[in-house]
Amino acid sequence: MGTLTITAKGQITLSKDVLQHLHVRPGEKLAVEKLPDGRIELRAKRDGKISDVFGFLKREDGPSMTIEKINEATRRGWSGRR
Repeated sequence: MGTLTITAKGQITLSKDVLQHLHVRPGEKLAVEKLPDGRIELRAKRDGKISDVFGFLKREDGPSMTIEKINEATRRGWSGRR
């Protein structure tokens, strides 16, 4: 478990490994849930619509995705990025 320091502006910086674990990049959002025992829970915020994935598997410049690539994308989770 790591330790975070709060700046004078009340901000914290998450380490690169934490951001990778959450599968987020700079500019993306995190959902924060306040738990009753004083803890918080951070999760990557995914506000996508089903229409965001239309065309995700379509390739104009080559063959469609293989089942292996589809399974890999599923394991990583949908992030709206190609």
